[in-house]
Amino acid sequence: MPAREPLYKSRPVEPNAARFGARRINDFILLCEAFSNSYLLQTPEGNIQINAGMGFEAPVIQRSYDAFTDHPTRYLILTQGHVDHVGGTAWLRQRHPGLTVIAQAGNVGHQAYDGRLHAFRGSRSAFAFADKFQEVFAYYAAQGYTDFPQQDRPLPDLLVEDRHSFVLGGLEVELIAVPGAETNDSLIVWLPQHRICFTGNLFGCPFGHFPNLVTIRGDRYRDALVCAAAVETVRALEPVTILYGHHSPVDGAELIQRELTVLRDAILYVHDATVAGMNAGKDVHSLMAEIELPPELEVGQGYGKVSWGVRAIWENYAGWFHHRSTTELYPVPASAVYSDLVELAGGASAIAGRAEQKLAAGATLEALHLLDIGLHAEPDCAELQALALAAHETLLAASDNFWLSAWLRHQIQRLQVPMPADSGTDYREQSTS
Repeated sequence: MPAREPLYKSRPVEPNAARFGARRINDFILLCEAFSNSYLLQTPEGNIQINAGMGFEAPVIQRSYDAFTDHPTRYLILTQGHVDHVGGTAWLRQRHPGLTVIAQAGNVGHQAYDGRLHAFRGSRSAFAFADKFQEVFAYYAAQGYTDFPQQDRPLPDLLVEDRHSFVLGGLEVELIAVPGAETNDSLIVWLPQHRICFTGNLFGCPFGHFPNLVTIRGDRYRDALVCAAAVETVRALEPVTILYGHHSPVDGAELIQRELTVLRDAILYVHDATVAGMNAGKDVHSLMAEIELPPELEVGQGYGKVSWGVRAIWENYAGWFHHRSTTELYPVPASAVYSDLVELAGGASAIAGRAEQKLAAGATLEALHLLDIGLHAEPDCAELQALALAAHETLLAASDNFWLSAWLRHQIQRLQVPMPADSGTDYREQSTS
């Protein structure tokens, strides 16, 4: 048997906003790639759309489908409650009177959760998506599209608790409620006549990658066992095609079985190794450094990372108190004494000198710990800023993870153009530690 070539290596990672133009997947399914993919299922009795995109994407997606069909859309199915799935719903309701919106039973609660943290999450996500938004709005303007619908927080017409089936124009549609890697309100769409499964982002953003069990933009922990069970739910259906939440279809029953088996087993491997380490009394940072997937369970780490997953599993079970220091239990962070440490060390130059030695020895993260201390005490020190810039550039050169690379680029931009002292923003607010 030939060696497995992991599928993730041949697929992109980064999500991008909708562009004009859909493409045909088969004789009745259209795809419009967006921040989360939208699909249109055509039948003689009307169409079924899967996911509405963000508010500003909805007319782009619709115009892309209009090039292929003038039938009304009868159903809109939301595969989860994230903003890039639900935002265009209100606009679609106006365009298609009588539209029935279907979602998993937890959808309303998830949208409420997202709404409560709208400002927090928007500011925390900006480092990864601000440039993408600027780029796409410039593209839209060049296409003459400048009237953007507002983002919707829709109330679905039908909520699926477990399973729900219907037939439209001879097409059998089965909806399966299953908690997933990104949200607990995931809903997959199964076409049993064709063995096609629309998963949304059930396993995370890009197919074949370790799931993000917690996002660095800020979100709830996702349970590793729930994620593994979601993978198994789809695997057990034995699909011949998976139409995923991002990028192109995944085709081939044997390929899908192989990739989903590896993904499920990789998640369980990391979970079990973390739990074993916890029971053996190991601290979280040791486990983050030690636990790696064996070669036969290789999956991508371009969105989630195994080391981040280890920490998420540890803290999902054990909480934020790591039993390292009494100070963890009080509201005074270690940074409260950073200025004292700089003074005791003999000033910022002494910190910079030791950090430079660490960088030269390849101990980039140790150097960055020292630089965090120095820059907290003296944020305008050019010597410290230059070393921090070099440390971040070194880390970026070694990164193949979307979120980590976005964060490192963001920090590099800030260090290249330091904020004025009176701007209200300094390095302390964006510490890498």
